[in-house]
Amino acid sequence: MARTKLSKQLSQAEIERFLAEAERLHQSIVQPLLSPTSNHYRALQRTHQALLKTVKDITGKDAPFIRWFGTGPVN
Repeated sequence: MARTKLSKQLSQAEIERFLAEAERLHQSIVQPLLSPTSNHYRALQRTHQALLKTVKDITGKDAPFIRWFGTGPVN
């Protein structure tokens, strides 16, 4: 039985696929208009923070799909 050596990093294609799915998750998190005092809002904010940290950990850059103060995507 042959063993496959596991990779320590995602390939560029895998990173691009991850970013596309991360952007979809981002949209589903920020789209609902919820009261900031609601439990669902706070739970989604925690999820969003974890998502953005994971994108930065994997790519070394801020998420390209985030808009800061209406200025457009982060470059």
